[in-house]
Amino acid sequence: MNFSGLIIGLATFLCIGIFHPLVIKAEYYFGVGCWWVFLLLGLASCTASLFIANQIVSIMLGVLGFSSFWSIIELFKQRRRVEKGWFPQNPNRKSR
Repeated sequence: MNFSGLIIGLATFLCIGIFHPLVIKAEYYFGVGCWWVFLLLGLASCTASLFIANQIVSIMLGVLGFSSFWSIIELFKQRRRVEKGWFPQNPNRKSR
């Protein structure tokens, strides 16, 4: 039996599931100014995936990297959702 597909599917599901609330919390506490952290994580993960011999680990790092890149887009979308009142704004952080 080959469990590679299930492992990769589960890892992708968990990665997306973790990044969703992470983007919400990052925007709440730091605003969109933390986008570069997601960029660095994405670049590091994608670069590492090129040099890892184990195929499953390499794929998981690729998924992590591109989830990080997607989180940059979602971070700016989250700011718009906060402006619309769909999510709470951090009262301790100065507005733009």
